[in-house]
Formats: sequence, C-alpha cells, structure tokens
Amino acid sequence: RYGVVLSVALLIVGIALLARDGAGADEVLGIRSQLNTSVIQVPAILSGIPSLDPLSFIVLGLLVLVATPVLRVVLGIISFARERDRLYVLITSIVLMNLVLAIFLIPMLVHL
Repeated sequence: RYGVVLSVALLIVGIALLARDGAGADEVLGIRSQLNTSVIQVPAILSGIPSLDPLSFIVLGLLVLVATPVLRVVLGIISFARERDRLYVLITSIVLMNLVLAIFLIPMLVHL
C-alpha cells in the first residue's frame, strides 16, 4: 500500500514538474528520452532527483511501482521461512522467480 502511494506521489511530482517546465512531446517521447529505453540507469535517475528533473521523478515512480509487489513477495518468503512453512516458502519462491523472469529476462529476450 505504501509503495503505491509513494509511486503515485512521485509520478504526480514528475508530471507537475513537466507542466511547470512546459516540456514538449519531443522531450518526453523523443529518441533520447529516459522513458524511451529498455535499460533504466538508476544512478542517472537518482542524480536527476536533486535537480528536480521531471523524467527522473516519473521513472523513479514507475520503478517503485514495479518494486512494490516484488518486495512484498520477498517479505512473504522471509515470513514463511520464520514460521518454518516450507510449502509456502516454495510456492512464494516460485512466484518470485516468475516476477524476476517477467521483469528482467523476458524483456531482454524480446529485444534480441
């Protein structure tokens, strides 16, 4: 829940900064835009936050949105492991593996 709220807040800040700067479609959707890439460079995004770069806020918001369910599944594995519930550790680990494959591996294969 908190991840979604943080993500929406970052997206709203990014959109507000875009409106403030009067950014055109070329900046947002252009070939050199941060949004037009399959490889997101986290250090570049984080370095854009202090300078109030609108696209950095938007991409960070999207990253937080994607990371929220992954973090929830990891916390689930830890919780089930503490309870010594091997079946649910196995099931949740399979879910995590599916998420990781869908987020990282499949997009790389599509771009080959």
